[in-house]
Amino acid sequence: MKANPILLGFVRKEIVQTLRDKRSWFVLFLAPVLQLILFGMAVNTEMKDIKLGAVYAPGDVFCRRVVERFYSSQWFVPADGKGTDPFDWIRSGRADAVIVAPPGGLTQAVGRDRGKLQLLINGSNVLKCQSIENYATAILAQAAAQEKIRPRPQPVLELSTRVLYNPQLDSAFFMVPGVVCNILGILTIVLTSAGLTREKEEGTFETLIASPARPWEILLGKSVPYVLLAMLDGPAVLATSLLVFQVPMRGSYLELMVSGFAFVVTNVAIGVLISTIAKNQQQAVLAGFLFLFPAITLSGLGFPVENMPLILRVAAYLNPFKYFVDLLRNIMLKGGDFGLFTTDTLILFLLGTAAVLFTFARFRRTLN
Repeated sequence: MKANPILLGFVRKEIVQTLRDKRSWFVLFLAPVLQLILFGMAVNTEMKDIKLGAVYAPGDVFCRRVVERFYSSQWFVPADGKGTDPFDWIRSGRADAVIVAPPGGLTQAVGRDRGKLQLLINGSNVLKCQSIENYATAILAQAAAQEKIRPRPQPVLELSTRVLYNPQLDSAFFMVPGVVCNILGILTIVLTSAGLTREKEEGTFETLIASPARPWEILLGKSVPYVLLAMLDGPAVLATSLLVFQVPMRGSYLELMVSGFAFVVTNVAIGVLISTIAKNQQQAVLAGFLFLFPAITLSGLGFPVENMPLILRVAAYLNPFKYFVDLLRNIMLKGGDFGLFTTDTLILFLLGTAAVLFTFARFRRTLN
């Protein structure tokens, strides 16, 4: 069968034109490899470094030995617990789980054949919650065997598990807040970068630059509309999560609005920065998704950031998506711990300020 010369000409022309742009090489060859490596390193179903607190009397020797077994298992690490309220440890994020000894101590309870430990678990992360319960059950069974507790008809050392904030382990409670974050992030970054780049393609941006308006006025005038649009879209997305998926809203709407504003401003600044680099809308959309894929992967949406390798954890702590996912789950599911809210929102504002300053500097260089 003879090849069609016209068809071959079109194919050859498109391949040459695509490969002529050196930036296309990165998108075609290097970006997929980097994304695969990133995703493979970030996705880890084995939970480690689980923050575990313990509440027991200093003289409760048996309970102390059991808790030490948890820490020596390499699954758990001591939580930075302050005070004596285990619920506050979990609500503030200082602990993922807390062991509570029975009244009178575990040592006396085991002597009376009623050794029951209570395990409080943060249920806002379903995957971590299930892993914690499985690990704790295995460690307690091992402790009972190694402590040489004589066999009885009923087990002497038991674990009573109580899951907080999501007792039914509904996956929607865990996933929907993260999806809300991703929707707002994609909306702001892609729309902002593509919208501003479209004006560059149409030539209207050069008209603005030639006008008496100052650079900060141009940037602010082009950014504020996208901030307002995203803030208007936020309530619709939130209402859908509450009404359709029945995700609870236990915290303050004001805290949610403030943290959402900080997140939107940061992403709009990133979108404007992308528009100063991209020459056309196609490049802007590709660059936007090249940023969004790692940002979503490192947000803690599906897999805890604490389980990732050190280099990815460092990148995650510079990722605005990570802080907004934490804020949404904390406010919607836990009721909003004020300390966690102020810390994460402040970090979001700092990241937003850095993005704005870097965008402004890049914009001035582009003008020059």
